[in-house]
Amino acid sequence: MRRYRQVPRSEADGTFRYRHTWERRSFLRVCGCCGPLRPRYKRLVDNIFPEDPKDGLVKSDMEKLTFYAVSAPEKLDRIGAYLAERLSRDVVRHRYGYVVIAMEALDQLLMACHSQSIKPFVESFLHMVAKLLESREPDLQVLGTNSFVKFANIEEDTPSYHRRYDFFVSQFSAMCHSTHEDSETRSRIRVAGIKGLQGVVRKTVNDELQAIIWEPQHMDKLIPSMLFNMQDNEDSERYSTHTHMAGEENPASLAESCFRELLGRAAYGNMNNAVHPVLVHLDNHRLWDPNDFAVPCFRIIMYSIQAQHSHHVIQQVLSHLDTHSKNTPRVRAGIVQVLLETVAIAAKGSIGPTVLEVFNTLLKHLRMSVDFELGDGSRRNSASSLSSTRTKESEERIVQNAIIQTIGFFGGNLPDYQRAEVMMFIMGKVPVYGTPCHTLDTGTKRIQTMLLSSLIMVTSGFKCKTMCAGLPVAFLEPLCSISLMEDSELRQLVLEILHNIIDRHDNRAKLRGIRIIPNVAALKIKREKISKQDVVFMKKHGQQIYRHIYLGCKEEDNVQKNFELLFTALALITIELANEEVMIDLMRLSIALQDMALANEENMPMFIRCGIMALVAAYLNFLSQMIANPPFCQHVSKVIEMRNLDAPYLLPEHVFREKCVLPDSLDRDDVGLYFQTADLAEALSVPGYNVERLAIPYIPQVTDEDRLSRRKSFVDTISLQVDILSNSLPDQVHWLAEEITFETLKKAIDTTGLEEQERERRRQVMEKFQKAPFEEIAAHCESKANMLHDRLAQIFELTIRPPPSPSGTVTVTSGHAQYQSVPVYEMKFPDLCVY
Repeated sequence: MRRYRQVPRSEADGTFRYRHTWERRSFLRVCGCCGPLRPRYKRLVDNIFPEDPKDGLVKSDMEKLTFYAVSAPEKLDRIGAYLAERLSRDVVRHRYGYVVIAMEALDQLLMACHSQSIKPFVESFLHMVAKLLESREPDLQVLGTNSFVKFANIEEDTPSYHRRYDFFVSQFSAMCHSTHEDSETRSRIRVAGIKGLQGVVRKTVNDELQAIIWEPQHMDKLIPSMLFNMQDNEDSERYSTHTHMAGEENPASLAESCFRELLGRAAYGNMNNAVHPVLVHLDNHRLWDPNDFAVPCFRIIMYSIQAQHSHHVIQQVLSHLDTHSKNTPRVRAGIVQVLLETVAIAAKGSIGPTVLEVFNTLLKHLRMSVDFELGDGSRRNSASSLSSTRTKESEERIVQNAIIQTIGFFGGNLPDYQRAEVMMFIMGKVPVYGTPCHTLDTGTKRIQTMLLSSLIMVTSGFKCKTMCAGLPVAFLEPLCSISLMEDSELRQLVLEILHNIIDRHDNRAKLRGIRIIPNVAALKIKREKISKQDVVFMKKHGQQIYRHIYLGCKEEDNVQKNFELLFTALALITIELANEEVMIDLMRLSIALQDMALANEENMPMFIRCGIMALVAAYLNFLSQMIANPPFCQHVSKVIEMRNLDAPYLLPEHVFREKCVLPDSLDRDDVGLYFQTADLAEALSVPGYNVERLAIPYIPQVTDEDRLSRRKSFVDTISLQVDILSNSLPDQVHWLAEEITFETLKKAIDTTGLEEQERERRRQVMEKFQKAPFEEIAAHCESKANMLHDRLAQIFELTIRPPPSPSGTVTVTSGHAQYQSVPVYEMKFPDLCVY
């Protein structure tokens, strides 16, 4: 038998052919005994390959192969194995034309066959795809990826028990990080890698047996690969510019789409494994400072996941913030800003049980930031580190502002019931002094300022139905205690918090600033009738609010903003909480402020005295127009006109100017410049107003807050005197001998002073029982009752005794009973019994 040698067809494609067609046919005839012995599936597979690979797949023979595979599915595994053998040989021999044809045939067979026998064929297919991905040729890697994507889109009838995709995750991830020299080729490889990862995700997430894909070893490869392409904007922009007309995809946009799809398929238990690699990637690539990529990345995460899983992301970011608690300020600020984005989206939906956890962590880092800002006093005072200290302080301020903004935004989006709890929670973190002290250290003041600023953010837009819900006792008392601090900034923050809570109809913007409003009706103030719950609230806590306004007006460090906020507070109380009784109390408060400024018993600066006068004028002008009582309005207008002419420094438009000339003293005798109680009472002598109460001077209550606050006022002196007197009194009252002189006799004869003292005593008693808290009145009455019972017991002991008996009485001495007999002649009987 003659052997025919083979010669190359061409050097380009590396294929072979017989020299003459008749020679091939003769060879087959001679070897006819061997040709028909080849299996049919091999012959069908061989026939789909043309002589020239440029001609492509032989469609007619491919249809025969497909029909054979569908008719005999048990042969699929052999077909796949033979195709894999041929493809491996062609890859090694670099006959890439036949490789493309083999992969095309595999794709068609996969699409056509869906029987249970396809499982072994899939193994052969995946083995061939792995061969292509292992090669260093970009075209083969792209070809294998495309085939794998087609396979991933096929829905199999039965799950696979033994199939694993570890190799494909690793290989596709490596392709996503391609560093090929040519930019277009590099982008092609990265796009293929992203598509391959997307195919792996689609193939595995719906398969319960492939839950292993969510394990950390796979997520640590999948997530960073997508993020790496999302952040590589330069290559993506350049690639999109050059290939936009060709219709190819951008790696960044494709990676983002795959990232969204992956997160959207994450279940409850897989959320942590999906988010943790994101945080690690941002750490490794130092993307927190600046956080231009971190913020949009987490925005994608929050909008891609299911709403009920949002709290998982928040918990992860909070834990990450804890791990970076000692990092640079800018890194911490970047993490806080990312937390702001997550919270802003999660607060609109379900955020789970992490509300207080979020605020607790943020407040903890706020305190730590303040501590870092202050640092060591010795280090701060050194001249060498002055510039670095200032830089650190400014960076820490960025962290603090980011935390406050996060707290405010989160609290502002919470429901009212949760917001009230958060307000109480933050107020519990504000340091309030429980013992008297004389200096306010910088760290505590800074923390108080930060926490109160956070409360302002949380209470902004808060619309409580009743004041009892917005200002509970546990919240109001510490808030008012802070308002007594000797710091104007803290008092301003407290007043702003009160404004946010009291203002339920958004009238504060119309009342901004302190001025004589010519026409209050033009402001179009929104107002509703005061509810019964608010009436009860003002009866219980109104005096406490008045007291802190009264004490806050006379602080020597008050500036224009303090008086503006005080005016707004009085106006909002009038709008939201004032009935006839409350309006009378507000008038009494205003007159008391005026009298305090005139008397000047505490030697206040002239600016403070004139500022109080201007505050009273602005408020009474507002109140008179709100009441709409013509005589009242006329009296207020008359005083304001007189001040415009003779004393403009008593009006807000003048006293708060920079170059306002202040007088040396205030003339108390010029009655026309001041508001008179008698004129106000005469103007309000109409039904509904208790004018008699208007004649009672307002005196602030004496409470424990004066000792808790670090301020000196007349209240401290009074309470101190009361404490000393109460402690110095013995058990039994001893009358002190008083020296009798001519003056004492004269005073004893003069009864006018006694009458005035008696009236003043009665007035104080009435005032105490009208304004004092219920607990104080109860304690006072209880002490009186105890005293009465003790005195009665003494009287009964003296008067009610058993009658004497001749047999004697029993006395106990030294623990022994002794009987003492009484003679009859010594017994005393009542007169009616003696005859």
